[in-house]
Amino acid sequence: MRGMERSDSRPLVVRTESLDPQPEAWLAERCEVVAAGTGDAIFTERAGDIQGLVVRTYTNVDSAILAQLPALRVVGRAGVGVDNIDLNACAERGVRVVYTPDANTQAVVEYVLCLLCDALRPRVELESVVSPAEWTSLRATICGEHQMNELTLGILGLGRIGRRVAQVASAIGFRVLYHDLIEIPEPARSGATPVDLETLLAESNVLTVHVDGRPTNHNLINADRLARARADLRLLNTSRGFVVDEAALATWLEANPAAQASLDVHAHEPLESDNPLLHLANARLMPHLASRTRTALANMSWVVRDVWNVLQDEPPRHDAVEDLLNPRRDR
Repeated sequence: MRGMERSDSRPLVVRTESLDPQPEAWLAERCEVVAAGTGDAIFTERAGDIQGLVVRTYTNVDSAILAQLPALRVVGRAGVGVDNIDLNACAERGVRVVYTPDANTQAVVEYVLCLLCDALRPRVELESVVSPAEWTSLRATICGEHQMNELTLGILGLGRIGRRVAQVASAIGFRVLYHDLIEIPEPARSGATPVDLETLLAESNVLTVHVDGRPTNHNLINADRLARARADLRLLNTSRGFVVDEAALATWLEANPAAQASLDVHAHEPLESDNPLLHLANARLMPHLASRTRTALANMSWVVRDVWNVLQDEPPRHDAVEDLLNPRRDR
């Protein structure tokens, strides 16, 4: 195949998952771009020549993959989280990891707002004409228990997305609390009040999770912490699936039927048949949609600019290894 000829002197970049067409075309003007999964024959055939690797959510870049790629200089994550990339292994190899931490903030915040409305404002769509009695019955039975300005919204992790959620929630009328690893100065709190984790759990009517992928956040929401939460808590998670102990959450939801969990991310994706949350009436499971807007997907795909910067020995705008040396304010 002509696209696989080795006479091309441009650096070889392999993308393992889809990219927006415009950023991909931009990169293809500068590099030889090949679409191949890490298990494909083409990937193995060209492994020794690959200088750049562009991935999304479902390609793991670990020591085994890095060992196959002796010429690799840069990994581009077309997205925000880098949980699928072994940053330490990349740093040891001198491989830069670039990503797009500011690409999907608006999309995720809009999605969280949709989840808030779903959790707090029951509604029904009419599919046909109903009788006056049915009309009256619907209006009598479908009624929100509380308005948002009567409730407390807790934010676990006040990074880039958490701050924007705080702005929106404050504008609607929520009392907004947050917990974070580090102290955040007043102007950056977006109207939210800092509290310890126990207070956040005890006082939040709604808890939305926006933490990063550090190992200490695995099973951050576990049985002990759920035991401190309100029995009617609305839990929203659009960050990482492994933040929630799914077995513990399932047990807690069964014991607290007035509670509800809306989870867009999961420990295993796609969902596996033995997921304990499946079929629970108060668990709403979604297929990882928070960042799925055309604009956000295009923004994430423009990670190719930083891939090209590294290949040209120029500093990238966002270096994941450098950003993760300290607690981040850009989640």
